[in-house]
Amino acid sequence: MAVYTTLSAAELAGLMAEYDVGALVSAKGIAEGVSNSNWLVETTGRDGHGARFILTMYEARVAVEELPFFLGLLDHLAAKGSPVPRTIHDRAGAPFRLVRGKAVALIEFLPGVSVDLPNAAQAHAVGQALAGLHLDAADFAGERANTMALPHWHELLSQCGRQGLHSIDPSLPALVETELRHLEANWPQGLPRSVIHADLFPDNVLLLGDEVTGLIDFYFACNDVTAYDLAVTHSAWCFGSDGRFRPEIAEALLAGYAERRPLSAEEHRALPILARGAAMRFLATRAYDWLHTPADALVTRKDPMDFARRLAFYAAEGEKAFSI
Repeated sequence: MAVYTTLSAAELAGLMAEYDVGALVSAKGIAEGVSNSNWLVETTGRDGHGARFILTMYEARVAVEELPFFLGLLDHLAAKGSPVPRTIHDRAGAPFRLVRGKAVALIEFLPGVSVDLPNAAQAHAVGQALAGLHLDAADFAGERANTMALPHWHELLSQCGRQGLHSIDPSLPALVETELRHLEANWPQGLPRSVIHADLFPDNVLLLGDEVTGLIDFYFACNDVTAYDLAVTHSAWCFGSDGRFRPEIAEALLAGYAERRPLSAEEHRALPILARGAAMRFLATRAYDWLHTPADALVTRKDPMDFARRLAFYAAEGEKAFSI
């Protein structure tokens, strides 16, 4: 989440009037993440007792024609019982509106906090929630290709250029070239597919204690290899702030997932290469954002080298990381 576009108080109040949520009380920009503009919005609520929502304005990476997939998926999963926020439809029943030519949507606010350093019980709960998401999405009719799949890593990294990658770290161009060749030659084929979240970082999970209360930010969701989603989550959750692998977190995450959706032998064997791909995916997008984020954007850039180091770890220790 981030704020790339500013809206005036009058614009925000007028927008809230299009929804049956009461009058605007306050709106605060959210500075985390890198993809969309977001505000925490408070209104008087339908009953006058107050209500909170997340208002999202979709920036360059989210196309308007894809919003029915994203927002429809939220409503489908919420109806199934997955801990995801519902879309708030406007008075005419539309799930999104246009403001200054950009799409905006109002999303249910869910309680909970994101943790920086999850414990094993929290990782176990996240594994269960991710497996539940995959099961609950099985009969979702929407289809969307993964626009952050292997061919797109090539594209993003080529836009960074060797010189740009070198400016981030001198070792980065060689690492990228070597790993992209390996991934292209060894990417698994024929594994089970489903709707996946594709971006389930700790800041996209809300927790109350050890209970998952919200899975949020579905704007990379797509149809792809199911086990890849687990690998993405593994790469996002199983390393400490010092970059070291946390085997107890990995064990809990994998155990929680398997309790609700056991992996096939083929899926389990593929996890190390899928995790290398996950690390490359986030290395690519972080490198691109590091070099292209506007200087005046209210957004915190994320260090691409965090995932360069995770990529190197999976290349050296991937089998061990998933054998626990």
